[in-house]
Amino acid sequence: MLDTLKESPEHVGGWFARARRFLIEVRAELGRVTWPTRREVWATTIVVIIISIFIGLYLYAWDIVLSWLVARIYDAFGR
Repeated sequence: MLDTLKESPEHVGGWFARARRFLIEVRAELGRVTWPTRREVWATTIVVIIISIFIGLYLYAWDIVLSWLVARIYDAFGR
């Protein structure tokens, strides 16, 4: 098993050749990526910020309501 592993093409080139090949493939793949425009990035960033604010306010409102409810239950049944 080890003899066949030592003679494999990946092992012959060593780690440097594999690393070089990997980086070449990464660079080629990044060239195929469709990058968003600056306007698209700004638009999606604004959407994320607005949705985060709304979700934060929604959770804050539920926290206030549930805190009030738990306080009333403690008051009704004694602490």
